[in-house]
Amino acid sequence: MGADAVPARHGEDSDADGLDPDSPGTRLTVTSEVGTLRTVLLHRPGDELRRLTPRNNDQLLFDGIPWVERAQQEHDAFTGVLRERGVEVLLLADLLAETLAVSGAARIQGISAAVDARRLGHSLADQLAAFLRGVRARDLANILMAGMTFDELPFGPDATSLVRRMHHGADFVIDPLPNLLFTRDSSFWIGPRVAITSLALPARIRETSLTDLIYAFHPRFLGVRRAYESHTAPIEGGDVLLLAPGVVAVGVGERTSPAGAEALARSLFDDDLAHTVLVVPIAQSRATMHLDTVCTMVDSDALVMYPAVRDSLCAFTIEREDDYSARDGDGRVAMSGPDPFLVAAAKAMGIDKLRVIDTGLDGVTAEREQWDDGNNTLALAPGVVAAYERNEMTNARLEDAGIEVLRIPGSELGSGRGGPRCLSCPLSRDEL
Repeated sequence: MGADAVPARHGEDSDADGLDPDSPGTRLTVTSEVGTLRTVLLHRPGDELRRLTPRNNDQLLFDGIPWVERAQQEHDAFTGVLRERGVEVLLLADLLAETLAVSGAARIQGISAAVDARRLGHSLADQLAAFLRGVRARDLANILMAGMTFDELPFGPDATSLVRRMHHGADFVIDPLPNLLFTRDSSFWIGPRVAITSLALPARIRETSLTDLIYAFHPRFLGVRRAYESHTAPIEGGDVLLLAPGVVAVGVGERTSPAGAEALARSLFDDDLAHTVLVVPIAQSRATMHLDTVCTMVDSDALVMYPAVRDSLCAFTIEREDDYSARDGDGRVAMSGPDPFLVAAAKAMGIDKLRVIDTGLDGVTAEREQWDDGNNTLALAPGVVAAYERNEMTNARLEDAGIEVLRIPGSELGSGRGGPRCLSCPLSRDEL
């Protein structure tokens, strides 16, 4: 395909919407949090985690320095659990390398996003970009993910580059992306379409450029259309829960802004992907960075929730009016609330009441297990979830409530503040 590769047709109508060309008859589509999981995108920890030091881990959003080999073992165990349950696991590094191998346009765009002339100066940036254009696809993918230091530049110093003279050798000429591990945030699927998000913090902004390349140029996603793209108002996938077909909850806090939530709601209404969006304010803190750090769906009518927010969590309800029309650019919506989240969610889902399973058994245990991602579960099917084994009390409460818990290790994976849901981007689930 080379530089003439054709990207996904973002705006065209297509009968192939969501179809997977490698698996005829299957559809890439997600309409709930708990429908039987068929295909998922993960990222196995790699060299980007080896870039973390005590000097930069806070800036790169990690609470500690992970033991990379153990993190890889834990991730492999997670992948193994999914595959044993019949889930197709796609790995981001493989998809990125394959994309760069078949598309010259993807290669150019990936390099352009990584090499910042404003920071490096035009001379050094041009020299580095020229080198990267000749690097084999797998190596280029690793550089785009793991970054590059000034010491690793493949060419000698240039007497005219003040930038190079003034930087230490261990400084990054291309920043690493250790948070790629959390594939949930840079994209999410709703119906047969993929939404490309806008990540809030500088350490993560470039992640979406890699996700975008894969969806635009990889043959696996040819014909897939976009549900939402934003380059201004922040919105992250960890804040988006598909409570039921047509019903979406969006957390607004540290990472997703009110403008991002509103723009997403309008986009979903325009494309007939949702009829109700619940906007849920959450505390702007590290402990509750996303909505899925305080609650996740574990069955079609049940969720696991941090008890400290059970009574205080509220929601603004945005509903599409019956005569809503995207064509006039001013489709009518109704807004109400705030109302208690559990009440508003049940009403939007068309059920009497949501079952709530609390994290922990007491306040201290609940706080500890919430911090350790006890609320951040990944549903493999209705009533079947993957969860970190360390959250013993929460897992026991889930099982007492009839939920099957597939325990996975997460001592090192959790150092970046993310559980099984954060680690995964579902691409295909069965309809409920």
